[in-house]
Amino acid sequence: MSGGSAERERAVEREPTASAHAVSVDPTVPEHPGNPQVPRFQVVPAAYVLLRRPVPGDVEVLLQLRQGTGYMDGHWAFGAAGHVEAGEDVLAAAVREVHEELGVVVDRDALVPLTAMHRTHANGRAIDERVDFFFAADRWAGTAHAVEDKAAALRWVRLGALDDLAEPVVPHERYVLDRLRRGDLPSVTTFGFAAPG
Repeated sequence: MSGGSAERERAVEREPTASAHAVSVDPTVPEHPGNPQVPRFQVVPAAYVLLRRPVPGDVEVLLQLRQGTGYMDGHWAFGAAGHVEAGEDVLAAAVREVHEELGVVVDRDALVPLTAMHRTHANGRAIDERVDFFFAADRWAGTAHAVEDKAAALRWVRLGALDDLAEPVVPHERYVLDRLRRGDLPSVTTFGFAAPG
């Protein structure tokens, strides 16, 4: 057994000590190397895919109106999105989600990276700590249609006409769409964190 492994075992066996961070230790969570009482930070990865097509003077993107999901129902969202499954890479997840939700086939090579977003709800819940990978696809096989019940509608919307939608767009997705429209979307973004001091 390596020294690091034995050290981790001893750290798990120790009684938790009170600290300013008051974090309960879960022995199944890898520990932070600098402090065995603070679990290693974890995020939930997700893939988002925006089908897009050119129109005179603008570009249209395919959005879905969410329903029956328990999260942001009644909001417009990227046409396809979902969690990266265990053992799956983010490109495979993006391809799978497009097929599952829109019934079309997108090749991995057709995925255009837009941004990676580190996102939080700042509520301390692990499920609300995210890293989202946003892609666009300009070519695909098949006709997009709502495959799952979680879309009340699908609509092609001009990027310049998002304000004309009767319903709001999921806030972190609207952030990406607005920056994409302005042409200043950075390759890495953050959302939900306090502004740097």
